[in-house]
Order: sequence, then structure tokens, then C-alpha cells
Amino acid sequence: MQLTLGPVPYYWSADRLHAFYRAAADWPLDTVYLGENVCSKRRAFSLDDWIGLGRELTQAGKQVILSSLALVEARSEMGVVRRLCENGEFRVEANDMGAVQLASAAGAPFVGGSTLNVYNPRTLAVLRRAGMVRWVPSVEMPGRMISENLQGLGDPDLEVEVQGFGPLPLAWSARCFTARAADRPKDQCGFRCLEHPSGLPMGTRDGDAFLRINGTQLQSGRWLHLLDALEDIRAAGANAVRLSPWGEDMAGVVRAYAAALAGEAGADRPIPGLAPEACCDGYWFGEAGMARVARNARFQEELT
Repeated sequence: MQLTLGPVPYYWSADRLHAFYRAAADWPLDTVYLGENVCSKRRAFSLDDWIGLGRELTQAGKQVILSSLALVEARSEMGVVRRLCENGEFRVEANDMGAVQLASAAGAPFVGGSTLNVYNPRTLAVLRRAGMVRWVPSVEMPGRMISENLQGLGDPDLEVEVQGFGPLPLAWSARCFTARAADRPKDQCGFRCLEHPSGLPMGTRDGDAFLRINGTQLQSGRWLHLLDALEDIRAAGANAVRLSPWGEDMAGVVRAYAAALAGEAGADRPIPGLAPEACCDGYWFGEAGMARVARNARFQEELT
């Protein structure tokens, strides 16, 4: 099973992005996703910059895939998506149906991102005919439902990639939550997202982690962590596990998952800087998304 690194969901400076991907070039990853998929105003890198970075990572032995915007709101943004889909060099992750249409028209095989919201085999078949070669299921889809969809499709050549680590992307809006929190209009946001390189935490009155504000995107307040469920992911029919970047020890996260996939002893050790209570995996098991099912199940096994 492959290990992939998703696109950085936050607004990082160009220097920070360069440093992050220079380090990622040496990590045990098969595929790296590049690009801005949250807000078109985040322009630390241009499309040409992303393509140049993609070439460097390709030389380091990584497969590179360019991610498109999840929410396209203007003609200018569609122009960027068109250039992305017609780049002729790297595969594209289509995160909205506009990107699907453009990639299909260009005859370019594409990855169907989780924001396409595919929930049945018939839709999968439509996207396969359009040129989808890999499917990233919606983050709230249980493993059982993924398996049922693949059985209903009956196409063993379709690759499947499941998010295994990181904040869950839950919702997008035409309005900017970060700008609103700073009492600024979206068009004059002052790039406040730069002040929150891991998003802006939003808790309950009881002090529990609830959501994470990231510009026009809302994320889960807890980190998805499916290290204990890798065999279940494989059994569901997935070929790849995606790790979403965060601002702490990402190298440690990659090493932990790579070791677990390789079957190394002790691979399920805790990840530095990530407390167990900050993690969740409920959606995968068909439970409330905030739940931590695998950890609780393992604890019960130890008791018995």
C-alpha cells in the first residue's frame, strides 16, 4: 500500500513551503500532492512555482499530483484550474466537477478528490468513464461503505486512497471564517491565515476541541489518526493512505505510518506532540466523527 502526502491545507509562507518540501523529498513517501485547494487568494506559490517544485520532487523519486481548488467562485479561478488540468506534465487531483470536465476534455487521467462527494457505484462509473484513475472517498465515509461501493462498481483497476492522518476537511464556504473572526471583510482579509499556520482552533464552552477554522474551510478540531486501522483500510480495497500535513513533527508522522505499513515492531508507538485525546477515527468505523474507536477497542482487548 502506498503512502501519500496531501497538499498543505494552510497558508504558509514561500520560505516555509520550500523548507517543508525540501525535507519531504527525503521522507519515505510514494506520492506528494502539491497546490492550493482552499483559497485562491493564497499566492505564496504560483502555478509555475508548484510545477517547478514538482519537478524537483520527481527527481527525488516521488510521484507528483497537482491539486485543484475545491470551491471555484470566479472566472479567473476557473482559468487557473484550466491551466492546471492542461499542464501536460503532472496528474491532477480534481476537487470539483469543473476540474473533472476540464481534465476529461484534455484527455488527462485524474484523481477524484474527496470533495466530489461520491457515495454510490453509479457515480463512480460516470467518473471512471470521464477518466478518473484514483478515487479519494469523502472523509465521513465508513470503510464498510467504501468496500460496498467498490464491490458495486466491480472495477479492480480503480485505485483508492483513504485519508489516514490529519485534520478532517469538513466544509467550505464562499465566506471566509478567519477574516470574520478578525472582524474583516473577505476582500480585505489582510491574509490573516498566515497568523494561523495550523488553523484557528475553535472549542466548546467545556474546553473540548470542536472545529478548526482555516480560511474558507472548516476542519475537525481533532486529528484523524488511523494508524491502528491500516489493515482495515487495506481490506476495504484501498491502495494508498494519505497523510495531511500539519505544523509539528510531520517527519515523525510519516516515519510512523511507513513503519506500520512495513510491519515493523513497535510501529504503533505514539507520535510526538500528538496526544491520544487529540485524535479521532469515528467516521471510519461508522461512528461519530469525533470518537476514538480503535484506541478504545485496543484498550478493551488489553483488559480481556
